[in-house]
Amino acid sequence: MKSSIILCGGQSRRMGQDKGSMIIQGKPMIKYVLATLNDEINEAVIVLNNQKRIDKYSQFINQKDYSYRIKFVEDNIKDKGPLSGIQTGLENIKSQYAMVFPCDSPYITKNTIKTLYNKMDENIQAVVPCHDPENKLKTSEPLHSIYHKNIIPTIGKLISEDILDIKSLIEKIETEYILIDDKKILKKEFRNLNRPGDLEILD
Repeated sequence: MKSSIILCGGQSRRMGQDKGSMIIQGKPMIKYVLATLNDEINEAVIVLNNQKRIDKYSQFINQKDYSYRIKFVEDNIKDKGPLSGIQTGLENIKSQYAMVFPCDSPYITKNTIKTLYNKMDENIQAVVPCHDPENKLKTSEPLHSIYHKNIIPTIGKLISEDILDIKSLIEKIETEYILIDDKKILKKEFRNLNRPGDLEILD
């Protein structure tokens, strides 16, 4: 059983509109991520920040287009960033761990999904890509990572202390880092689309 969590609860202040539903080259941005996950996972939990947005996404995401089960959930704790989204997602998956992606990562590849999953085992709590082996935590990509369900209490404690940086989480758990080497994992996969000008570089 393989699960994925897609984070769509952000405010998108820099973009000026909801990013996941933005039409990019003919389709909503989140659909690039969802299409890449086809035949790689068994379920995807899409975390949104309110019921209104869940209703909106439900209208343009058709279960028939995907090989896996899709579930829409509302973020348990509002306005606490992606950390609460990860917590909400982990609470709703059927497997023991899940691959996390933001909705604005259209460049992610099937090869990276396979590479990350191959690193995950029962003795670790996270698989996290990084850009520099000498500065793993500092150059990590925690929003393109796999997390075990047993970190839910750790996330809850951090949120209760208003510590919302995800790198504070991966410091506290058993983390396996994997290098972004431009071979198995490409650097361009971690390019997010945060501002209107970023849309010009989508290829």
